Amino acid sequence: MTTMQRDVLIGIDAGTSVIKAVGFDLSGRQLGAASVPNRYATGARGAATQDMARTWDDCAAALRALADHIPDLAARTAALSVTGQGDGTWLVGDDGPVGDAWLWLDARAAPTVTRLGQDRARFEATGTGLNTCQQGAQMAHMDAHHPDLLDRARVALHCKDWLYLNLTGIRATDPSEASFTFGNFRTRAYDDTVIHALGLNHRRGLLPPIIDGTQVTHPLTADAAAATGLLAGTPVSLGYVDMVMTALGAGVLGGAGDVACSTVGSTGVHLRAVSADRVHLNDQGTGYVICLPVPGVVTQVQTNMAATLNLDWVLGLAAGILSDMGQPVTLRDLVARLDGWLGQAAPGQILYHPYISDAGERGPFVDAGARAGFTGLSAGHRYPDLVRAVAEGLGLAMRDCYAAMGPLPSELRLTGGAARSPALRAILSAALNAPVRVSDRDEAGAAGAAMMAAVAIGAYPDMNACIAEWVTPLLRDPEAPDPYLAATYARLFPTFAAARNALPPIWNALASARAPLPGETHDT
Repeated sequence: MTTMQRDVLIGIDAGTSVIKAVGFDLSGRQLGAASVPNRYATGARGAATQDMARTWDDCAAALRALADHIPDLAARTAALSVTGQGDGTWLVGDDGPVGDAWLWLDARAAPTVTRLGQDRARFEATGTGLNTCQQGAQMAHMDAHHPDLLDRARVALHCKDWLYLNLTGIRATDPSEASFTFGNFRTRAYDDTVIHALGLNHRRGLLPPIIDGTQVTHPLTADAAAATGLLAGTPVSLGYVDMVMTALGAGVLGGAGDVACSTVGSTGVHLRAVSADRVHLNDQGTGYVICLPVPGVVTQVQTNMAATLNLDWVLGLAAGILSDMGQPVTLRDLVARLDGWLGQAAPGQILYHPYISDAGERGPFVDAGARAGFTGLSAGHRYPDLVRAVAEGLGLAMRDCYAAMGPLPSELRLTGGAARSPALRAILSAALNAPVRVSDRDEAGAAGAAMMAAVAIGAYPDMNACIAEWVTPLLRDPEAPDPYLAATYARLFPTFAAARNALPPIWNALASARAPLPGETHDT
């Protein structure tokens, strides 16, 4: 009897709304994928929570479903790795989860962020501005207002760490989330200065050990094997946080020059890979520094709270009007017309600040009151002009983020929904005055995780060798920026930035005007 070759690597990507399990061969070719919707609940004071047990059940279901797409999956799986949504707080006690997880979307810690302020020593260590998304802020808020949650916990995990615990029985986290939350990106270890700044010295025992999934694996437990349909003992690698796994799979590393990678989907995530000694920490104390699974290399990150959500909004206006007139259309129908509308409008005529999220903005500035708006409308402007202004707002907001990290990049690797539109790619390319390259990789986050497993089991000697086979061949040819557009946006950007800097008092005044008076309630 011959032993079946173990020639499949599985990457698990547990996002906020969907959990994906994706199989790859050892050279990076995607073999199959399965997904299960992931649900979360919202509540008072900005609560956003997720059922931890159900998240594990959904992860196991996605792995079982993957077997329908890849023959003999269990016997062929050489290793699996897991990444997931970042930030948030997933507390585990002696008997399992301590309530539901607080997600990165949870805004309840906002008063605690205000109380703690932007401690510069904490920022210098983590490279990361404090915000309500983060586990450190959320645990500090729990400690002040819900200490029973922390009292009942034995370990504070993130989403991927929770799934890793279910897969392997090991309580651990990775260098990326550990460093930007409680540690130092230079040492990839916990930092006393950071923990003290958060007022959590007495909760330090809740922080799990830090392991690097390119160097350490743990075997799949018998219980996890029964739940997933895989074989007990299969090596499991703990991936880094999903932002850098997606960037790794999409091309943030590899190639000459100052390469950057943006994921422009519902939110916008803008990353550049640099050596840890070349990090540019801005005066405002914003953004993230997130370690990559390569020694001495980190990503600088700025994130827009909303990216293509702005396009969904402006297209939704048209959908609503047509529906009211008895001609209903879907958002998909209107997305198909996007490039046509962008082509009908002249560039650089209207400013749009794309802060459409109810949570405001977090990159490259943090302001929960930030709101979207048009500047420069006149009677001659029509709907295509609004659509173009929104798209250009995404490009200028991207430039704003990269400018906060140092010089603009010399090449942009693009992934996410925006990558599918040639006209939108042209706007983003011109906004940075840099060529754009799109990857043909469908599931970059799962691929990034699987790449860590590939290195961990010795399929590649190091991550650079893996990138050369998994990533570089899938990058399309560069699309050069249009010189006229680039010059237009170079002239427009200082005005965009000046308006953004002038708007906070207006946002605050609007927020006050909207707030109900004492004894008064609003229905909306």
